[in-house]
Amino acid sequence: MSQRRFDDFNRHASDYRDVHTKNIRISGADSFYFAEFKVKEIMRFEENRKSYCLDLGCGDGTTEVFIDKHFPAVTVEAVDVSQASILEAEKKKLKRASFTVYDGETIPFEDNCFDMVLIASVMHHIAFNLHESVIKETLRVLKPGGRIYIFEHNPLNPFTRYLVKTCAFDRDARLLSHGYCKRLLTGAGYREVNTHFLLFFPRMKWIAPLLRREQSLGWLPLGAQYLCRAIK
Repeated sequence: MSQRRFDDFNRHASDYRDVHTKNIRISGADSFYFAEFKVKEIMRFEENRKSYCLDLGCGDGTTEVFIDKHFPAVTVEAVDVSQASILEAEKKKLKRASFTVYDGETIPFEDNCFDMVLIASVMHHIAFNLHESVIKETLRVLKPGGRIYIFEHNPLNPFTRYLVKTCAFDRDARLLSHGYCKRLLTGAGYREVNTHFLLFFPRMKWIAPLLRREQSLGWLPLGAQYLCRAIK
């Protein structure tokens, strides 16, 4: 049996959102909510100005829909190893997003060309022995001063571990600790590496008042997900 490199999303491309929503229904929100949530988190750090973004592991392109909504000045190059997912993404016909299949190793763009790199809930689907080379590739394609945003599931959160364990396309996933993610970025040469913990409460309407307090809890390593942000 060949060693796992990347989890296979070709078989989940057409029904990814339905499967994901079914798996996380206990959270009180659907798959689209969490895709938009990540884009809104980036809005805390980025202005809506003309810029060039790489989405590494874009899946079916839903993130690009929300980038188009919240960052209308941003152009996105989105890549994924899953050809079926890229075909699904292209159906969205977004004017400021292009979708490309790539080999998972060499990002098919020139050095120093992107202002931002986004890796949203992707790294746990990549074999750990490839992580270092993937992150070094992102550093290569970022402009000096460019920013990287990595969103990952938090293995310290028991609710997260349960959802990953019961999700059809997470069966082979191996979660990354926030410390490991920070070391990856620092080791590759990134600077000003910061971690923000996210999603502490369910998204039911009755609990909405608590959601306004989540940003103040970003230091607490118990959120369901975390964001690592760094600068080249």
